[in-house]
Amino acid sequence: MKVVLLKSFEKDFQKLPREIQHQALKKLTYLKSYMGHPSLRTKKIKGYEYIWEGSINMSYRFTYHFEGDTLYLRRIGTHSILGTP
Repeated sequence: MKVVLLKSFEKDFQKLPREIQHQALKKLTYLKSYMGHPSLRTKKIKGYEYIWEGSINMSYRFTYHFEGDTLYLRRIGTHSILGTP
């Protein structure tokens, strides 16, 4: 599976505390290898047919979608930032 980081994801990621960045990298590895990993707590975002949300911890989330065999990472941050998937 190919993974593409959208510019919005890259910008958001750079603003995260280092500890959250490390946690995020671990969770994104899970996402790439086993999307059903329980710690990701993945779910579709209401109102968006193709956008999904995953959990880094109880405060931080990331959004993504698929096109074919490509995973697009869209946004990452607190729940409030994800108001704009």
